[in-house]
Amino acid sequence: MQTKLANIPPIALSASAANLLNCNVTALTGPVGITLTQPYLVILHIRVVNNDSAAHTCKLFKGATGAAAVGTEFAFAGESIAANSHADWYGKARFDATDFLTGFADTANKLTLNIDAEIVF
Repeated sequence: MQTKLANIPPIALSASAANLLNCNVTALTGPVGITLTQPYLVILHIRVVNNDSAAHTCKLFKGATGAAAVGTEFAFAGESIAANSHADWYGKARFDATDFLTGFADTANKLTLNIDAEIVF
């Protein structure tokens, strides 16, 4: 098993459920004699930054593409994030190629996600 830090740019949350992150690689062809396997992500830390003058909420989900289904809540399930502040989630969550991190906020473009993850090959 080999890991590499993922370079995930900040993600602004919209007000409707949207795909935020997926690690599916569509072409796994490699040099002759090497069989590549589908990588997966291990999310280690998520920071939600609120740079607005009012508190806002967000919800993140792990599941199917575009999904925001009850029972698939992953983090920040409606947690209020104070004005000009941030909230953090720490852990180790594996996201396979079929798993999507989806989510939304109560108001568009007021909350930004910063994600620290590793890609595992």
